Amino acid sequence: MRALARFLATLGPVGSAPLAPATAGSAVVVLAGWFIEPPPLPIALALIAAGSGLAVWVCGEAEKTLGHDAKPIVADEVVGQSIALLGVPHQWPAFAAAFVLFRVFDVWKPLGARQIQRLPGGWGVVADDVIAGLAACGAFHLVWWAARAVWRVG
Repeated sequence: MRALARFLATLGPVGSAPLAPATAGSAVVVLAGWFIEPPPLPIALALIAAGSGLAVWVCGEAEKTLGHDAKPIVADEVVGQSIALLGVPHQWPAFAAAFVLFRVFDVWKPLGARQIQRLPGGWGVVADDVIAGLAACGAFHLVWWAARAVWRVG
C-alpha cells in the first residue's frame, strides 16, 4: 500500500523530473486541464475536496520514506494547480497565466502558507499549495476582470 501511495504522491515519473519536479507536476495538471472538459463548478469543487483528502494521505505516506515535503512529492501541486485553474477561460494565455501565478505563489508562500506547511504529515504538504492555489485563482480573476473592464471602456 505504501508503494501505491508513493507512486500517487510522485505522479509516477513526474516527481523524478531532474529540474523542478513541482513545476513539472503543475505543468501536467495544466496540460490535462487543457484536454479534459471541466465539470460544473459544484462537481469541480467536490473533486478538488476529494482529491485534497487523497493527496493528504498519499503525501503523508510518501513522507515516511522521502522526508517532509520532499521534492519528488507533487500530488500537492495537483491540488493547488487545480484550484488555480478554476473558472479560467479555455485560452492558452489564460492557462499560462494561471500556471505562472500558481508557481509564483507556491514559491512565495503568502497568506500564512509558510507557517501552515509546518503541519504534520500530508496536511502541511497539501495546505500550503491550497493557499497558493486560492491566491493564484483570486489574482487571476481579479486581473482578468480588470483587463476586460478596461478593454470594454477603451
